[in-house]
Amino acid sequence: MTLTDVGLTGPDPAAATAPDWRVDTLTALNDLGRQELDMERRRVLGTAAYSVAGLALPSQQWWQQATQRATARDTTTGRAVGSSDVDAIQEMGNFFSRRDQRHGGGHGRAAVVAYLTSDVAECLNGSCTSEQTRRRLYSAAGELAYLSGWMAFDDSQHAIAQRYFTLAVKLAAEAEDPALAAHILRAMAHQAVDLGHPQQALDLAAASVDGSRYRFAVPREKALLGVVHARALAAAGRKREASAALLRAEGDLAAAHDGIQDPGRIFFFGEASLAHETACTLRDLGDLAGAEKEFRRSVRTRKAAAFSRTHAVTLGYLGAIEASRGNVEAACSTWSRALDAMSGVQSGRARQTVLTMRRVVSPFRNRGIGAVAELDTRTASLLRTSP
Repeated sequence: MTLTDVGLTGPDPAAATAPDWRVDTLTALNDLGRQELDMERRRVLGTAAYSVAGLALPSQQWWQQATQRATARDTTTGRAVGSSDVDAIQEMGNFFSRRDQRHGGGHGRAAVVAYLTSDVAECLNGSCTSEQTRRRLYSAAGELAYLSGWMAFDDSQHAIAQRYFTLAVKLAAEAEDPALAAHILRAMAHQAVDLGHPQQALDLAAASVDGSRYRFAVPREKALLGVVHARALAAAGRKREASAALLRAEGDLAAAHDGIQDPGRIFFFGEASLAHETACTLRDLGDLAGAEKEFRRSVRTRKAAAFSRTHAVTLGYLGAIEASRGNVEAACSTWSRALDAMSGVQSGRARQTVLTMRRVVSPFRNRGIGAVAELDTRTASLLRTSP
């Protein structure tokens, strides 16, 4: 029970975003779940601010003691948890992940939170049949916490995303799953880059490719970690290192093959995703021609029906590059395709590309350009009807 629960104090939105690595993982999960599932508390949580100070990672000693903290918990009163329970959690995680890729983070996240904080939390408070099962359970729970964070990030709920990412890191550490920890740190770096915090992003990205986190990842996941590291390096102005990181990411993806069993969380990452992140890196380095080429490669190679959200965002970014290079009508054509791809998608990142479209074309509204007028009408309509 917290002081807020017994009515002794009101929730503090600012404090809600500051992660405390000392708080017990299951306590943090239960508290976050209560806040999300209670309408009034969720409203307060939604007003909290993203915490730059909260991006500081815990000490090496914290990581080393994670397993000890997990195994020391008293779970003798909980249910018995076996391998089949973990399989079911992983199956649900894969389902929710594919829905996110198709429909965006604003669609169905409440279901992920409800499942994580009820069925999965019950298992975490149970007694596992073996240490291997316990580790698999904590990894599966960590992936779901990460997914809830990623969906919140995609829907521009950045403080909530930060809370879930922190929780996911704790679960990954207690699972002794360095590759999963790397995956989550990479997501935190991605968020920090997008929100304009290059040094913090670089610290997180560097941690994601450090030591056993990179070493224990499969080649496909290494490529994902590496290309986000490249983006962080570019955002920090370290051009030569960013270019080297891009080359390493390309080599890692080339090393992936069907004979390697990839974790389900990276099913989405392939040539199209690598091209998208490479384009973002080149854009931030000022290479607009190279960025346009890579965005086009991403659009060309992506399975748009299965990955509608990212496809729409990629087209939005491509249009912005075309406009910045002076080709406004081509940009309007690309943006029209992006709007088509947004059908059924609920995503803050996709919505942001729509706002960018309107900002870029605003100087051309009264010049009699048909493509601009049509785009302006469509974007205004979409913004009126979207959540």
